[in-house]
Amino acid sequence: MKNKILFVVCLLFGLMFINAGLNKFFNYMPMPKDMPESLMKLMGAFMSISWLMPLVGTVEVVGGALFIMQKTRALGAIVILPVMVGVLLTNLINAPSGLPIALVLFVINIWVIIENREKYLPMVR
Repeated sequence: MKNKILFVVCLLFGLMFINAGLNKFFNYMPMPKDMPESLMKLMGAFMSISWLMPLVGTVEVVGGALFIMQKTRALGAIVILPVMVGVLLTNLINAPSGLPIALVLFVINIWVIIENREKYLPMVR
């Protein structure tokens, strides 16, 4: 039962990141109207760095796809972790209204890392 729940959660998590990554290339989701001023300035700064959004989008798509498949889930969790930390800090500092979903996603990512900890041990020994 635990494996089925983990699969469904990982599938939704991965699809969410694939969607977010593809949006960075195709801009099909509109920006919310009620975004805080500080977040608008931050997004403007990010957009001024021409290579940053395509890089983050690529990491999100690749990490999300890896996260879905059980065989590559451990790698996907590590690939997504820096993006997830950025999402968490951005919501913590600039947009606290998005913090609950960011925390849930962060916990899912940490859960998968903990579940796959034996795969990381050879790297730290």
